Amino acid sequence: MVDMDDQSVSRVETTKKEIRVTDMYEKKPEAVERLTPRQYDVTQEAATEPAFDNEFWNHKEAGLYVDVVSGEPLFASTNKFDSACGWPSFTAPLEPTNVVENEDRSHGMIRTEVRSTHGDSHLGHLFNDGPAEDGGLRYCINSAAIRFVPYEQLENEGYGEYLTLFDEASKKESEQ
Repeated sequence: MVDMDDQSVSRVETTKKEIRVTDMYEKKPEAVERLTPRQYDVTQEAATEPAFDNEFWNHKEAGLYVDVVSGEPLFASTNKFDSACGWPSFTAPLEPTNVVENEDRSHGMIRTEVRSTHGDSHLGHLFNDGPAEDGGLRYCINSAAIRFVPYEQLENEGYGEYLTLFDEASKKESEQ
């Protein structure tokens, strides 16, 4: 059982430049109607998909992960890591204002549920067992709750302002 009220948990400050978050993201009935049964169960009913049997648990391509309902940007591949848990794991949200954290006391545990702000989609849970060098947090996210937008498609799909994240990551990798 992980108690997120533990004072040893710290929040990570992102070093990216501030990006304006607009009100263009919302939960629309037609978007909910297009969900697959698994996507609906996860995002609307707070279900959990099976570990290691989901689309993005081992995905390594550069790009963004957005809410499958609203399209709001949630996580970047630059903050994704292999936690060996069977679900996509991230050290920090791309846009902290697009992620809501709620106490979850289901299943006899105290956990922190992670939901999207505008889509109100259940995304997964937050744990304090992530990489210490990146703040110690692990956002454990259901693949069914997110859609991947490859780096090459960011501009075409309206996420062009995030291209610099990957330029900065490439520069850091080449300096090492």
